[in-house]
Amino acid sequence: MTLTNKIGVIVDSFGVGVREGLKKAKDVGAEGVQIYAVKGEMDPENLSPSARKELKSYIDSLGLEISALVGDLGGHGFQVKEDNLWKVEKSKRIVDLALDLGTNIVTTHIGIVPHDPASEVYATLHAACEELGQYAKSAGAYFAIETGPETAADLKGFLDTLSTNGVSVNFDPANMVMVTGDDPAQGVRLLKDYIVHTHVKDGVRLKEVDPRDVYGAVGYAPMDHEKIAEMVSSGTFFREVPLGEGGVDFDSYFAALQEIGYTGYLTIEREVGDQPEQDIRKAVEFIKQYR
Repeated sequence: MTLTNKIGVIVDSFGVGVREGLKKAKDVGAEGVQIYAVKGEMDPENLSPSARKELKSYIDSLGLEISALVGDLGGHGFQVKEDNLWKVEKSKRIVDLALDLGTNIVTTHIGIVPHDPASEVYATLHAACEELGQYAKSAGAYFAIETGPETAADLKGFLDTLSTNGVSVNFDPANMVMVTGDDPAQGVRLLKDYIVHTHVKDGVRLKEVDPRDVYGAVGYAPMDHEKIAEMVSSGTFFREVPLGEGGVDFDSYFAALQEIGYTGYLTIEREVGDQPEQDIRKAVEFIKQYR
């Protein structure tokens, strides 16, 4: 097996801001970057047309490209109908920003897809994703749902009910291993028609956990990235670990991606650890072993 996919890193994983993070991404050997675009300097409202051109020019000057933006608005995802009025509109603006910066992919968490299609939450998620999917499709873009909160089978069942593939998948193998216990390679084969972006991350599952305790849900606490980071570092239920040290079988994961003809980015995400740059550098080298 010889991988030809480009290697990306999430700029925010370095914890040093966008510009410095871009430099570090270049320094560790990445070819592309994923950037959070929901608040602060990367909030679409804070980036004028000229600022967007300048940022794209700067990224180009480093020899990098954007693999995707992160448009994760937190909370309950799109499970709450009242919140979706502003969340759907903001998500559309993030797609517009992505296209201005040279990528057509925005990754996000939508909230756990219920197993029961007849539930009210399922209907609320469906309505939001239908609108988002049609908007993305009309612009030649994708909203990519990150795997992990629900099984690959439940996610595929949900995506199959939408009228377009404008809502697709950002495949994260570690989330599956740590939370649902799904096999990543089988998940790749199941979701093969929808995968437009991937994360490369590793983890171990220490005991069974209710996904709602991790990702939040209506009736539970909302999703909180700081809480998730604490959970993956404390190791009560699962632990994120450097590539090759966890439960993700990368031989079979990468082979499955090749099998389905995936040619997009392998983007490194490191949510914990006190030496992110060192861990990310090692992760780049780990993936390069497959080239």
